Amino acid sequence: MKIALLTCEKFPELYQTDQFLIPELAKHTITAKATVWDDETINWNHFDYLIFRNTWDYFEKEEQFNIWLDYIQSNGIKTLNAIEIIQKNKHKFYLRELENQGIKILPTVFIDKTTTLNLEEIIPKNWSKAVIKPAYSGGAYLTEVFEIDRLEQINLQYQSIASEKELLLQEFRTEIVSEGETSFIFFNKKFSHCVNKKPADGDFRVQIQFGGNYVSVEPNQDLINQAQAVVNTFSEKLLYARVDGIIINNQLHLMEIECIEPDLYFNNSEGSQQRFVNAILDLISK
Repeated sequence: MKIALLTCEKFPELYQTDQFLIPELAKHTITAKATVWDDETINWNHFDYLIFRNTWDYFEKEEQFNIWLDYIQSNGIKTLNAIEIIQKNKHKFYLRELENQGIKILPTVFIDKTTTLNLEEIIPKNWSKAVIKPAYSGGAYLTEVFEIDRLEQINLQYQSIASEKELLLQEFRTEIVSEGETSFIFFNKKFSHCVNKKPADGDFRVQIQFGGNYVSVEPNQDLINQAQAVVNTFSEKLLYARVDGIIINNQLHLMEIECIEPDLYFNNSEGSQQRFVNAILDLISK
């Protein structure tokens, strides 16, 4: 069996924490190869499966990525996660659907493309601080946090972006700084491990490239059940899912569920690499 481990130009050999997959899968007579998703020399039909791992530039190449996904889907090439999940999860308006299913999300205003952006009209009056970002994004791409007294400036700054992209406007909760963001990682819809991420002093971004600090944590069963409820909204099989949120009074407030290319924090959990490989083997054998 041949598997393409999908990555991007910046990490042609995969990010270091994912490189273990190649020798581990080889133990099971599976040839796995790091493959840049937008490499036009690749014949994707040569692979039995494509596994999305480090495609971390997809939101910067939105049109190209969409065309490529459509090609993969129309040619019936198998992917993990399934291409239908990737197609939906790439755009964060899925949060609205999850909220309609009873999932608690951070207070969010969903903004369709518009040439007449007017944040003052749509932002809730009780917010004092907010975050704005494209719905098709990742890694704090085009993301701003702002006090309400800067609303006019932010509105002007995002005018052109709003004409090209849907936006999310979310209430900024101080817990992101004081308590951090918590990520629940699931393999094959089973809970694996959990990581808390706090931003560097003076920042709001938890990503490690911005100085964020990651620590392994052991959540209580109630919180695990809340994260599991988010995963269970998917009827399809999931090789992996990362449920990200803020915990307020033991209530998980969902920020996003990552099903495309999340960092799975293998270095923060002993045994997680083997659990991930086992999940791959289980799904491709069925």
